[in-house]
Formats: sequence, C-alpha cells, structure tokens
Amino acid sequence: MTNPLLEKLKLPHFADIKVSDIEPTINEILEKNTKKIDALLEAQSSYSWENLVHPIELMDDHLSRVWSPISHLNSVMNNDEWRTAYSNCLPKLSEYSTAMGQNKTLYLAYRSIKESPEFTQLETSQQKIIDNALRDFELSGVALSEEKKQRYMEISQNLSSLTNQFEENLMDATNAWSKLVLDKSELSGLPESAMDLLRQTAQQKEKEGWMLTLEFPCYMAIMTYADNRDLRYEIHHAFVTRASDQSSGEQSWDNTQIMNDIVGLRQEKAQLLGFESYAHLSLATKMAEQPKDVLEFLNQLADRSLQMAKKDFAALGEFALEQGHKGDLESWDTAYYSEKLREERYQFSQEEVKPYFPVNRVLRGMFAVVEKLYGLNISEVKGVDTWHKDVQFFTITDESGVLRGGFFIDLFARPHKRGGAWMDECVARFKKEEGVQIPVAYLTCNFTPPIGDDPSLLTHGEVETLFHEFGHGLHHMLTKVDYLSVSGINGVEWDAVELPSQFMENWCWQADVMALISGHYKTGELLPSDIFEKMLAAKNFQSGMQMVRQIEFSIFDFRVHLEYDKTNSTQIYDILAEVRALVSVVKTPEFNRFPNGFSHIFAGGYAAGYYSYKWAEVLSSDAFSLFEEKGVFDEQTGRSFLHNILEKGGSDDALELFTAFRGRKPTIDALLKHSGIAA
Repeated sequence: MTNPLLEKLKLPHFADIKVSDIEPTINEILEKNTKKIDALLEAQSSYSWENLVHPIELMDDHLSRVWSPISHLNSVMNNDEWRTAYSNCLPKLSEYSTAMGQNKTLYLAYRSIKESPEFTQLETSQQKIIDNALRDFELSGVALSEEKKQRYMEISQNLSSLTNQFEENLMDATNAWSKLVLDKSELSGLPESAMDLLRQTAQQKEKEGWMLTLEFPCYMAIMTYADNRDLRYEIHHAFVTRASDQSSGEQSWDNTQIMNDIVGLRQEKAQLLGFESYAHLSLATKMAEQPKDVLEFLNQLADRSLQMAKKDFAALGEFALEQGHKGDLESWDTAYYSEKLREERYQFSQEEVKPYFPVNRVLRGMFAVVEKLYGLNISEVKGVDTWHKDVQFFTITDESGVLRGGFFIDLFARPHKRGGAWMDECVARFKKEEGVQIPVAYLTCNFTPPIGDDPSLLTHGEVETLFHEFGHGLHHMLTKVDYLSVSGINGVEWDAVELPSQFMENWCWQADVMALISGHYKTGELLPSDIFEKMLAAKNFQSGMQMVRQIEFSIFDFRVHLEYDKTNSTQIYDILAEVRALVSVVKTPEFNRFPNGFSHIFAGGYAAGYYSYKWAEVLSSDAFSLFEEKGVFDEQTGRSFLHNILEKGGSDDALELFTAFRGRKPTIDALLKHSGIAA
C-alpha cells in the first residue's frame, strides 16, 4: 500500500491520508534531511547556491508539502487520533528546525557564499535568501555555547507544545458548550435566518428546538439580535470565559498557566540571544525597528481615536436609555444596542443586506474584481479530492493563459473546525529541474452554512473577511519569484504581510463592485443604491470604538512581551487592566478572560506583532488612495500593484516595494481618512 504523503502529487490526496502514516513519515523525512545536509557539507570544499542552498530549498519544500495537509486537516477536521499524531510531531519538527538553525558548519557555509565573489552575481531574491538565512541562524542561537544551545532547543520544543495545547484547549472549550432552547419566545428579536441556523444545528444533533453553540455565526446572532438580555449574558459569559478559570467547562482546558509559561519561555529565549525582551527579538524580522516606534505609532493612533470612541460610546449609552435600558451598558449589551442604533440612524440593518450577498454571487464578483485589476481568469475545477463536501477548488490563469495558482476554499463553520478565518500555504511556487511548481493556497472561513435549500448568505462584514483572506491568497499565488524562501508570503516582514489582505477589503465599499458581488438570492436583484448609500453613510459607524479596540489588543500584546516580570504571576491581566484604563471605552466585566482565547498571540504567529494589522492598514489605505486618485479599476495602477507588490513576495524589503508602487513612503493620513477619524 503506497503512502500518499510521500507520493509526488500535484495536490494532496486528503481522503487517502492515514493517521498511522503521519509520525513514521515525518520521522523518515527528518532523518533523511539531516543525513543529506551532513553529506552536502562534507562533499564540498567550497559552497555555492547550486551545491548547497538549492538542495536545502528542495528538502524544505518536500517537508513543507508533506506537513501542510497534516497541519491543515488538524485545523479543519480535528479529532482525537489526528490531534495525537499531529501533537507528537511538533517537538520533532521543532528539534529539527532548531538543529538546522544552530548548525555552525552550515552557518559558516552560508557565510562563505555571502563573502564570495559569486554573491554579487546572484539575483536579488537569492541574495535576500542568504541574508535572511544568516539573520535566522543568529536568531536560532548558532553563536551560543553548547549548554545554551541545548536550553534554546528545549525552549523551542516546549513553546511548540504549549502553543498547540492552547489552541486545543480553546477548541475543546468552544465545542463543549451548547444550549438547547425549546421555547421560541426566548429567542425573540432573532431574524429568521438565525432561527433557521439554530434549528438546523439542533436537527444535526437529532434534537427538536433551537441549538445555541459558541461557533461565531451563532454567538454573533445572539449578541446582536436577542431581546432576551439574560440569554445574551449567558452566551457572552460562556464565550469570553472559554478555556479559563471562570468557565463552566473542564478545568484542564484553562489556558491561564499556559499563557504565563509561553510568555516566560519567549522572554528566556530572547535573553539567551542577547535581546532585552521578546518584543525586541520579534522586531528583528519586521519593518518596525525599535519597540518605542511601535508604541509611539499605537499611542499616536489612540490619541487621534480616543475622543471619537468616547463620543461613540456616550451616544450608544444615551440611545440605550431611550430604548428603556436600565443601569450601565454592559459588554453583553453593546452589540445589541449598536445594531439598533445603526438601524435607527441609517435605516438599514446588517440582516437586511444579507439576502443580497449569497456566497456564490460574492465569490464570482470577487473573482471578477481581481480579473479586472490584474488581468486574470479564475475557474472552478470539479473532481478534485477535498476533505469535506463543501470545499471547492479553483485555478487562476493570467492573460497569456499561463497557470499561476490554485486554491481550496472552505467557507462554513462546523464542529471540529478551528474558529476564525485564515489563508495557509498548500504548495509554494518554486522552480525545480522539472519546471515551476505552481502555488496552491487553502482559504478557510467560518460563515453561516447553507440552510435547507437556501444558499449561505453573508453579512457585509463577512464579505470583507472573504476579500481579506483572498488578498492573502493572491499574495501567495501570484508571486513570480522562483526561489522557495522568498516566494509568495515567505520572507515578507510580518508587519507588512497584512498589506495585500487589508488592501483587498477596500473594493467591498465601491459602487462599481456592488454590481459584481451583490444579487438577491431569490430574485437576482442588485443591492439597491439607496441601501448602499446607507451602508456608506454607516461605514464609519463607531469606527472610533473599533479603532481603540484593536489598539487595546495591540498595546496589550506588545507590552506583555516587552515588560515580562517572572515574579508577577498575574502580570498578563495586570497589563491588560492598565491598557484598558488608558484606551478602552466599553466596561469589561470581572469575569472576562479574553487573553485565554487570544489565539493570534498565544497560538499563532502574532506574538509582539498584533500591531501589524494597524501598521499594514496604514500601508493598505495609502496604497488604495492611489486607486482613489486614478479610478478603482484603473488598469495601469492595478498592474503596478501586481508587479511591485504581489509578484515580488519577500524578494525585497517591504518598504522598498511599497515605495516603488506608491512613489513615496507611506503616511498615516489615508488610514485616518478612511476610518473617518482624520477631522
């Protein structure tokens, strides 16, 4: 019986992957790679791109292509067996990558290429790979003593296991909570589409009535529309206490100690490498140069936004009182009264626009947008092996008919699927002897699934999410860089990686685009222009509140990693309280345990980097302002963004690429204007 993980396939055969193959396959690849690297180093008296770097890129690609479907299926079709195999591989992968990074002979071999006459003959992309590699050797502790190298290895393995445990605890806590409602009156205020979703969820569990869960479409529907304040409180309490000491779930899922351990180990790793803090270490691979630059940037945004946020919240409080609300406005009231205020002020509701955004119409329209901007053609390919019946596969070709990329798209929330939305790499562009390997992406969201015979209907916010993730996907798929380590999103500074994604969101607000992405699911009627005008008028509704919320997360994340104090076991929550006192306008209840579910920084790649969303939003707003000057479908500007940003991947510094596109360095003005805060 062949092992599908080791077959040379263009796309993974998901259905054939067996859990029993995972660990042996990873063991085999890591062992072979280690021997190959030793052999490469022994075989040469002098090193070059061809005899060292390219063979290592081939090994990296093989490992990535095997691990990618394993990691992806762990996120989207999680079960106990798969989870165990996946978790058992993490320390092995961590040990391998650390051993590579600490291999002094390998480091000296790379350095000899950098110092040789050949280096100046290499392409910019190749030079960037060698420069990045030398930096990464140093960040992996290549210069440390043997004792410190060993400690670095232990820290890396522990962090790998702990961040995975954090995500597993959160997923288990989310899946464990449900509430069956038998009395329809308890759900008054919920729109019919939400009621249908809750009924369908109950039926899937062979129950009568309406089943509430902590999956995001259900949670947001209750928070936004449920008249029953006790019910809003109940689901809000369950959601914001997931994986914490305040949760009604298993205490073994409490992430509190795990968070402390993660931050402590990150600090120890940074200090081993000679950095003052993990925040300093984090910036070694980012555009921002010093922690003070990041905090000054965030504080500048806060100063510009806070007064507006306070006005937003005061107006909401006054409105709630008029509506008969008694007492203070609590966090389980804000979404509910915000939606009511939006409806009163702008005469439209989120629910009202959903019928105009059936998911397939939005997809086709989104594809039409990028086809116009970049001269592409996107088509669905049937019969491709996937992991779930709802998953679709598409290919992208350019104006010359050249295949540029492919992507799987998995749009709907379901049990045993990680929450949130993300793009991940399935296959990266890479030129090999047999030709160019075509990049393939995974695009994953958690939208409300189709209900009965009706299609999935998106809120306009979900339309933005889809455009956002597709922006990441385009960055991965449209690269023209032939070298693995800087193709697509590889090698891009982390605080610039959100530029193409946030840039794409701008098209969701253009009248010309509404004609492409909207169409009533029953009649095909386009979104009426009067509703779109109301949406535009409401675009910056509570934008001050939204801005300070993101700033709160960003400053909290950065300070937690900048100011670690091992003598203070409650420091994470102490810092959060200080940050909230400075920039938050919505009162946070004592039971709130938001950090225990903050996967971006405790399980994802955003540690001391959550500010990247705002940093990249400056870039994306400023980039889009050129389209505002020239026309949102201006072909020349579209091709310039394609050639200067999307095709270049990580082959040059992000600031250089941005400046080549925009003709100057970025400024904060466009972001403040787009957020309605400039005045």
